[in-house]
Amino acid sequence: MDRAYATLEIKEMDEDSGTITGIASTPATDRMDDIVLPEGAKYQLPIPLLWQHNHGDPIGQVTEAKVTKKGIEIVANVSRGVTDEIDRYWKLIKAGLVRGLSIGFRGLEVEQIEGSWGVRFKEWEWLELSAVTIPANAEANIATVKEYAAKPAATGTGKDADSAKGAKSPGVTGNQRKPISLTPKEGRNMKTIAEQIAAFEAKRAASQARMEEIQDAAVERGESKTAEEKEEFDNLKAEVKEIDGELGDLRDLEATKAKAAKVVTGDKSDDASQSRDYRAPVRVKAAKSAPGVEFARLARAKAISRLDSEPAREVAKRLYGEDSPVTGILTKATVVGGESTSSNWAADLVGDETSVYADFVEYLRPMTIVGKFGADGVPALRTVPFRTPLISQTAGGSAYWVGEGAPKPLTALDFSRTTLDELKVATISVVTEELLRKSSPSADAVLRDSLAAAVAEKIDQTFIDPAVSASAGVSPASITNGVSATTSTGNDADAIREDIRALWATFVAANNPPTTAAYVMSSSTALALSLMQNPLGQPEFTGINMRGGTLLGVPVIASEYLSAVSAGGYVALVNASDIYFGDEGGVNVDMSREASLQMLDNPTNNVDGTATSMVSMFQTNSVAFRAERILNWSKRRSSAVALLDEVNWGLPTP
Repeated sequence: MDRAYATLEIKEMDEDSGTITGIASTPATDRMDDIVLPEGAKYQLPIPLLWQHNHGDPIGQVTEAKVTKKGIEIVANVSRGVTDEIDRYWKLIKAGLVRGLSIGFRGLEVEQIEGSWGVRFKEWEWLELSAVTIPANAEANIATVKEYAAKPAATGTGKDADSAKGAKSPGVTGNQRKPISLTPKEGRNMKTIAEQIAAFEAKRAASQARMEEIQDAAVERGESKTAEEKEEFDNLKAEVKEIDGELGDLRDLEATKAKAAKVVTGDKSDDASQSRDYRAPVRVKAAKSAPGVEFARLARAKAISRLDSEPAREVAKRLYGEDSPVTGILTKATVVGGESTSSNWAADLVGDETSVYADFVEYLRPMTIVGKFGADGVPALRTVPFRTPLISQTAGGSAYWVGEGAPKPLTALDFSRTTLDELKVATISVVTEELLRKSSPSADAVLRDSLAAAVAEKIDQTFIDPAVSASAGVSPASITNGVSATTSTGNDADAIREDIRALWATFVAANNPPTTAAYVMSSSTALALSLMQNPLGQPEFTGINMRGGTLLGVPVIASEYLSAVSAGGYVALVNASDIYFGDEGGVNVDMSREASLQMLDNPTNNVDGTATSMVSMFQTNSVAFRAERILNWSKRRSSAVALLDEVNWGLPTP
């Protein structure tokens, strides 16, 4: 615990009311070479009056405090008659055995005193005032000004760490470890270990010489040391012991640094200076942005760069600062600024997991059904590379028992060959130039969400909707396409359990392992299940909520994009290990403000051209962002999915 020191004096005591009136006059420097400015005190009356800085030993309150040029004038009341201990303390104060006051404070504004090891407390928070014992030395009126740590005690008892361990917090007379103050050379502070070692050695020599002087004086008188000499001698002896410990630590540190020292390279004085003065750089870790935001910022910076013919790096620096990840990426890359003739300004935005590109993919992943596989206890899909033949066995062979001399029968094995081609899901999101130029975090989030939401919706619908069939070279079939569904038997708890048994019967009959199974259902179905209660008012199905969870111990993936039909929704039981999944791992983004778009979710014209209404981006001050993600999937076996339809679980029976 840090300690500073100041002169404090009790001026008057009212024995009848238990009132102490005193003044604290802060010296130019205290025994730690620190300065505590009285006018910098921040406090709120009443202030606790403690005994010897012990938080568990309050004896009264400071009711008045006034900051003057002389110091802080205080009036404190001792709560006599509350406990026998407080009455005993009051008697000690009246008898003059405890004559000091000590301020406990927390520094708010501190600055280093030039040419000294001390600091100046320009502003400080006054936390408590304590009655403390005056030390038996020449500076009888010196009392501690105690600075507390900024954080509260971590013991949970309301006491400081020493009190929590059973040790009483000492007053000024306690045996406290006091740092040894060294006086640096005039005009500068000591910076090197060698300088500190030299200063400690000089301090030790001076203390040792003074000890010899005191002892010689006693020998010459033919008597033992006086009380004052004994105290000074003991203090010097303790100081020498402390210095020896510090010297040992410094020499060990010096030896460690010598072993780790770098060899000076180069043949010029500048090279030597650079090697000698090397300092490890200070790195400040910036707060991490929300997932996917840095990707949106990168796309936004490049778009504004093209709109304004300004280098993308300067745009990022102006919007997000010199040290932002976006500025760093644009600094490393060679960026062609503001060219209106090229529409393909953005390269494939693919990077490692620490890049802003992968961060956007990670932001998009939990928004989709395919992204939830392999996370939060859900089994992972079977990841495969694109355009690589995948050989799977569709029918096994048989073995036979044969007799001696009998011919061995043959058996046939059936295999299938599957290849995942690169297919892409794309979206075009339109934002206004006004939104694009706004330098607010919400603008970044709007751009991020507009790019992600449409991609997530299309991926989910294509992945799970039974009505989605494959389109050669365009999109894959859903994993439920062509699966014969079992019809739900009802909406109550018993019917739901019967439906689940029927679903599992189909799943297990196809030799699907239960350990790699997961349910896929709509968010509304998951919510309805979580709201069901048994007759005792308890949840009928624990572990499930509208975001997923588990249903009877099996992981659940919930999606808000799972299409519902008029008769009810779907619930699929998926063998994750039997679903091939190819994912390039990145996203491609382009932008344009010269294009004219069909503002439809079902555009009519293709490369052949069909008449339709168009909207000009230039005319409407808008910018179109096109995001594409390359992925594909396929079932390893047609029986990898069991399906339940017309599901209205938890809803009232019509």
